[in-house]
Amino acid sequence: MKVSATQRRQISLLIFFRSFRSVAAGMVTLAFPYLILKNLHFSSLTLGFIYTAATLATAGLGLLCGFLADVWGRKKTLIFISVLLPIACAMAYLSHHLVWIYASAMLGGFSATGALAGGGVGGAAQPIQSALIADLSAPEDRTLYFSIFTFISGSLAALGILLARFFPAKEDFLAATLISLVGLWGLVPLKLKDHIGSAKKLHGKKTIGKFAVTGLLNGFSQGLVTPFLVPFFVIVYHVPRQEMAIYGFISGILGSVAMLAAPYLERKLGFVYSIAMTRGIGAFLLILLPAQRNFILALAIYFLTPALRVAALPAQQTAMTEFVPGEERGRALAFNQVARLGSSSAGTVFTGAMFSLDEIGLPFYLYGAVMAVNIGLYFFFFGESGGNNSKQIVP
Repeated sequence: MKVSATQRRQISLLIFFRSFRSVAAGMVTLAFPYLILKNLHFSSLTLGFIYTAATLATAGLGLLCGFLADVWGRKKTLIFISVLLPIACAMAYLSHHLVWIYASAMLGGFSATGALAGGGVGGAAQPIQSALIADLSAPEDRTLYFSIFTFISGSLAALGILLARFFPAKEDFLAATLISLVGLWGLVPLKLKDHIGSAKKLHGKKTIGKFAVTGLLNGFSQGLVTPFLVPFFVIVYHVPRQEMAIYGFISGILGSVAMLAAPYLERKLGFVYSIAMTRGIGAFLLILLPAQRNFILALAIYFLTPALRVAALPAQQTAMTEFVPGEERGRALAFNQVARLGSSSAGTVFTGAMFSLDEIGLPFYLYGAVMAVNIGLYFFFFGESGGNNSKQIVP
C-alpha cells in the first residue's frame, strides 16, 4: 500500500508542527537546568524534584491523551495537549517563583527524560504523533517514516539548543513560547480519519504489557542519567552555558542522524538485536563517563551515547504500532510512555540525591546494570524471532 497524496499532505503538516515544537523544546532543554542551577541558585536535588514532578505529570497527561485519542479523536486531542507547551514556556518566562516553576515544568513536560529526538520536552504529545504516523504510513515503510520524523525532530531540537546560547536564560522561554505557537498552525488544516475504539476493551493487552515492562526499566535507566548529562558537565567540568550549547547541538545532531540507520538495523539485525547492540554499547560508554576525568573523552561519550540509545527507537515504535489494532495505538503508546516516565521519576530523584551528596558516579554504574537486565528482557519476551524480522515477534 502506497501513501496517497492526501496522506503526504497530512504528513507534511505534522512535520511543520513538529519542526517548530522541536526547536522550542531544544531551547528549553538547555535553558532550564541553567535557570535552576545558575540563575536561581537551587540545588541539583531541587532540579531532580522538578524533573520528577514534570515526568509524572507528562506520564499522566500522556495516558489521558492516549485514551482520548482512541475514543475522542486524534486531531482534537493533539491540539488540546499541544497548546500546553507554549503556555508552560510563557509561565516560566513570567515568573521564577519556585511554585510557578514547578507548575510550568509539569504542564510543559520539562523533564529532559529522553533524547531530543524522542520527545523529551513536551513528551505528552508524543504518543498521539506516533499513532498518527502509523495511521498515515504503509506498514512496510513505517520504520522509515518514524526515522525521518525523529531525525527532523532531533535535528531541529539540536538547532534550538544552539539558538539558546544567544539569549539570556529567561528570554529563551519567551522565544520558545513564540516558536511553539507558530507550530500550532500546522494542526489547523489537518484532516484525519479517526479510529474510534472501545473505551473498555484492549485486544492487544498482552503485547502492550510486554512493552510496558521493558519500557519501565528503560525509563528508570533514562531517569538515572539523561536529565543529568548537562548538569554533570556543569558540576564536574564547570562548562559555561554558551559552550555547552554547542556541545548539546553536536550531540543532538548525531542522535538525529543515528535515527536514519533504523531501517537498515531492522532489516539486517531485527528489532531485538538492534536494541541489544546499540543500547549495550551505549551503557558501557556511560559507565566510563564518571570513572575518568578526561574532558575530551567525556565529550566523546556525551556525543555518542544519545545516538546509540535512540538508533533503534523507530524500529521499536514500528513494533508497538504494528502488533495492536489501529484503534488501540494511542493507548498502547501511552501505556508504554506511562511505564517509562513513571519509573524514570524514581531514577531522577535518586540521581538528584546522589549528585547532592557528591556521589556522581553511582547513577551511571546503576544505569549499566539496569540496561543489561532490560536487554535480557527483550530477548526473553520477544525471543530470537526478533533477530531477523521485527514483524515476527508477536506471540
